[in-house]
Amino acid sequence: MQVLVTGAAGYIGSVVAEQLVEQGHTVIALDNLKAGHRAAVHPAAEFVQVDLLDSAMLKMLVKMRPVDAVVHLAAEALIDVSMRDPGLFFMANVVAGLNLLQAMVEGGIKRIVFSSTAAVYGEPKTLPLTEESDRAPVNPYGESKLAFERILHWFHHAHGMHYVTLRYFNACGATEQHGEYHIPETHIIPILFETALGRRQTFQLYGTDYDTPDGTCIRDYVHVDDIAQAHVLALAKIDSLEARCFNMGNTRGYSNREVIDVARHVTGCTIPFVPTERRPGDPARLVASSERIRRELGWKPRYPDLETMIGTAWQWRMKHPGGYLN
Repeated sequence: MQVLVTGAAGYIGSVVAEQLVEQGHTVIALDNLKAGHRAAVHPAAEFVQVDLLDSAMLKMLVKMRPVDAVVHLAAEALIDVSMRDPGLFFMANVVAGLNLLQAMVEGGIKRIVFSSTAAVYGEPKTLPLTEESDRAPVNPYGESKLAFERILHWFHHAHGMHYVTLRYFNACGATEQHGEYHIPETHIIPILFETALGRRQTFQLYGTDYDTPDGTCIRDYVHVDDIAQAHVLALAKIDSLEARCFNMGNTRGYSNREVIDVARHVTGCTIPFVPTERRPGDPARLVASSERIRRELGWKPRYPDLETMIGTAWQWRMKHPGGYLN
């Protein structure tokens, strides 16, 4: 296939593009480089710098280049920022996504794999989360992703668009080529690395009074390579699937304190931390059942344990101490 990957210069998008190229697909890598890195784009992919809010440029792009399918990963994703600036998130995650769908309709493109989030569930009543669990987001990030999921449903009915939605929470780990690097850094594992390397004095542990065994948030971590694998598997079966939505997880959540302990073990560093206030919009627990995706897509995590996930991320960071800037 010729696949358009949005957000292809980002952490997960770069690994999705890597896997697609390795499996023989032609990749058009689209990114506005607001948060992504040009150096993260696979060298065999055709890079196009376009913002999804530029609907005219999007329509021109799909007219000029025949595209068989879209993998849509471009998004605003910082929960605490979404609580302060919800409009930014609805523009980037709903309006921009709608621009993409309109361009697809005009270009006759009928396949899209959407990178969603477990944040659509909000504060779950029971765990693990299944695809039928109540969706009640507690932050604008989750709400914006859920809104786009619903839009996909109606584009399927109106235009015969085949879509797959993949819901997951914390991506981590690295491949040999691609790892996690943000400016500024906001994700727990790379911040722990920065603390281990002495670039931060301490790690701030947001919230220690949650209703969890150790008082800190629990999340379901999935290796970025396993996340990318799910996108590729979904693309391969998208025309014949009955289910349209899949959770991705290891069904084993890890608390923030557990993540700190594993990072200390992997890096061999003390990693001092300071407890601080909760971030607004953070649910206490998010752990997903992946029974459906294993059964219907044949997905199986290749990196199921946290130590291996953090270990691959640390190896990449040691080889790339300046991230994508060196």
